[in-house]
Amino acid sequence: MGAAVSSSQSVLRALPFIAISLVVVVDLVSGPGLGFLPLLTLGPTFASVAGAVRRTALVGALALAICLPLSVYDGLFGRPQNNLTIAAIVGVTAASMLASRLRNRRERELADVRAVAEAAQRVLLRPVPRRAGDLRVALSYTSAAAEAQIGGDLYEVVTTPEGVRILIGDVQGKGLEAVETAAWVLGAFREAAYDEPELSGVAERVEASLGRQLSGEKFVTAILAEVHEGEISLLNCGHPAPLVLRADGTASFAEPQEEALPLGLGALGSPRPKPHRLPFGDGDQILFYTDGVIEARDREGRFYPLAERAHLAWGDDPQAALDDLRADLLRHVGGPVPDDAAMLLLRRHPG
Repeated sequence: MGAAVSSSQSVLRALPFIAISLVVVVDLVSGPGLGFLPLLTLGPTFASVAGAVRRTALVGALALAICLPLSVYDGLFGRPQNNLTIAAIVGVTAASMLASRLRNRRERELADVRAVAEAAQRVLLRPVPRRAGDLRVALSYTSAAAEAQIGGDLYEVVTTPEGVRILIGDVQGKGLEAVETAAWVLGAFREAAYDEPELSGVAERVEASLGRQLSGEKFVTAILAEVHEGEISLLNCGHPAPLVLRADGTASFAEPQEEALPLGLGALGSPRPKPHRLPFGDGDQILFYTDGVIEARDREGRFYPLAERAHLAWGDDPQAALDDLRADLLRHVGGPVPDDAAMLLLRRHPG
């Protein structure tokens, strides 16, 4: 992708000179009388697309310098028609310089916004530990927007006195409002994960925090998990069921025993279900993901078959295996994913 962007920029930078050269060639081949000289204004116009103000001015000066001998060749020098062409080149060059200055200003502002977004990402979505107790952890985050760094998907892995606790979730909505909600969820989880002895207590703390912050019917689907000796506890709050990959090669979705509302909808009165436990022994894996993974479609409208591609999650290195799964997801879509897609893979490492 970087090579393609660099190639496009090179073409844009060469485009003003290509346009001026073509005008010169066509004018010389066509001979006097057809009047191609006004097309020299294409030079400074194209220069403003990718060049700085000074470069745009130089291209305009080049177009004006070429216009003078060509006007002599065409027999137009000193005529009102040629004077209008010269005025047009000067006017278009001045307008292009202004457009270039405004574009450069917007690019600087966008660069500042991206820097702030990257700083927010480091605070909001901190790097997860690659090892936590006897667990190996892999993470993949694919943004729906090529330039985006953060969105409404969230994740966290913390080691507490009660064991390793995990959170993965998806905030309803998009944009800065979704990022703000994700920050509330992660802040409440990070605090409660260390304080609450039970996983259900962690969920209640996050629910209480969202109840104070959210308005209307906004919500967050999430899974809270806690790893025990030989087991894993799952508390599913309206989120897609994780995929359990057994050491013997079998795979199945860990559907919740009780239906639960997403976080943020506690005011509707539905009781929070208790976590359910699953065997989770040496060599077993569990893949948490957001709906951007299973709702990704190919060009024929077919959803990504996660269960069929589960074999890609096996490998000596969990991160490399998850990277292979992400690459397969992007191949299935054939372009950018329509929604943010986060995946978190836990592997219980023997020994």
